[in-house]
Parts: sequence; C-alpha cells; structure tokens
Amino acid sequence: MSKNIQVVVTGASGFVAKNVRKHLSLNEFNLISISRKNFQKLKKETKIVSSDYKEKDILPKIKNSYALIHLVGIGKQSIKNDYNSINLGFTKKIIDLCKKAHIKKIIFTSGLGVSKTTSLGYFISKYRAEQQIIESGLNYTIFRPSYIVGKDDLLTKYLKNQIKTKEIKIPGSGNYSIQPIYINDVSKVIAKSLLDNRFEKKTLDLVGSESLTFQEYVKLFSMNKIKIKKLNLETCYNDAINNPQSKISVDDLNLLIGDFKGNHKKLSKISKIPFESIRELLKSGRLLQ
Repeated sequence: MSKNIQVVVTGASGFVAKNVRKHLSLNEFNLISISRKNFQKLKKETKIVSSDYKEKDILPKIKNSYALIHLVGIGKQSIKNDYNSINLGFTKKIIDLCKKAHIKKIIFTSGLGVSKTTSLGYFISKYRAEQQIIESGLNYTIFRPSYIVGKDDLLTKYLKNQIKTKEIKIPGSGNYSIQPIYINDVSKVIAKSLLDNRFEKKTLDLVGSESLTFQEYVKLFSMNKIKIKKLNLETCYNDAINNPQSKISVDDLNLLIGDFKGNHKKLSKISKIPFESIRELLKSGRLLQ
C-alpha cells in the first residue's frame, strides 16, 4: 500500500529522521528528504540540501506529495537560533510550504510536557507550533515524544562518553522519572500514522510503556558496572548557565527533572504495534554496541 506514496521529511540528517527515513524506504515509500546539512541518500529518495530551506529550491520538488513529516527543532537556544525562530517560526514556514505544494497532511514532533499551562520557553514555542498546525486546516498528527533512545541519540552518546571516564555523573538525586521509547518503535508509529485514519487530527504522547527513575535507567544502561556520582543540582544549574561548554543546558535539566508522564495506553491502542520493553533493551546491552 505504501508503494508510490511520496512523503517529505524535514531535518533529514537528524537522529530521528535518519531512522524514520530508513524505515520508510524499506517499506517502499518514495522520499523527498531535506536538511541544512549533507546526508546519505537512500533508495527511492530525492535529496535536498538547503541551508535556509528556500522555497524556490524546494517547492517544485515536493508538489503534490502525500504528507510531510516535520522533524526540525532545537532543544537548546543560542544567539543565532532561538526557540521562537526555529520551533515556531520555521514551523509556520513549513505549513506555508505544505499549502503551496498541495500537501494535505503534516506530522509534527513536539515534546512530552507541552501544554497550554507551561511556563518553560521550550514548551511554549512547541505549544504555539502545535496550535499553528491545528489551526492550519491541514490534516495532522502531533506527537509529544519523551526521550527517544537508540544507538546514536544524544542521551546515549552522553552516557557512553561518561562510561569512558569510569564514572557517570547525574544531576541531583536521580529519582525523577523518564518514560523513554525505542527509536524503532517511533519509526513504526510515524510510518503507520501516515496511512491510518485513526491518527487523523490527534495529539499523542510518544512514550514507552515503562517509567524509570533516571538513576535506574543509568544503572541498567551501564549494566551496573560503572560508578554513579550524584551532582548537586544547584551546581549543575550554575554550570549550565555560566559554562558555554556545558554538555547539559538549563532546558535539558528542566526536561530531565520535570518528571513528565505520558499516556502510553492511548498510543498503544491507536497504533496497535508491540512496543519494545526499555528495561529489556537496556539489559541486553544493545545500546552500548
């Protein structure tokens, strides 16, 4: 059923997009993938590298595509790229492209914890982007992901680098919980949302079935073989604010200790896919390979 269905993917060089593109390619979707950075082209894929997503370079190539998967976003601000310009402003640009190209469906990744009552800048920008999509008149599916984990996600890379030092440092008590989801499951869910009308005009938490404390996650990840050092939370925030080289930003800390919970049952009921146990994934050591 996916043969000859053309799908556009933005942010093609990113971790999630790489895996989603690979899954879609294996399932015989025709892909038009766009990124600011160069990336490896897959089978049945049109590759577009555009530093600023210029309409004249993109629009003629994406016209009349079936859907667009919007995976561009930032989780850390800088002078050049802030939340409003990327998470909000750029999403508006993509919505306009969809309309001009006669693309009727958009799939968007927001963030777990996004709501109309939030006070965090990251979440505010994502919430406003969601509202732009909902009010656009396009068919849509909005996913609010927790930590999406695989061999190359940012959290996994961070922990692997910590393991090399023979000590994993975690902010605060580590008793705050996270609800990770495996990248292979994410790819399956996004692919299914393209064609399954149960996903139409839905906002869904993209989360796994299990909540783990961060300390438990780190212990399982490291196979209980690496010493864990708990850092004073105030010290972590001070470093994040004052040290440009800090590996963890203020917003990273806010998201990590926010203890956000998602509705996995709703996702499971709509998607009808068997989700991988994160505990079993960690125990297997596959993320360390």
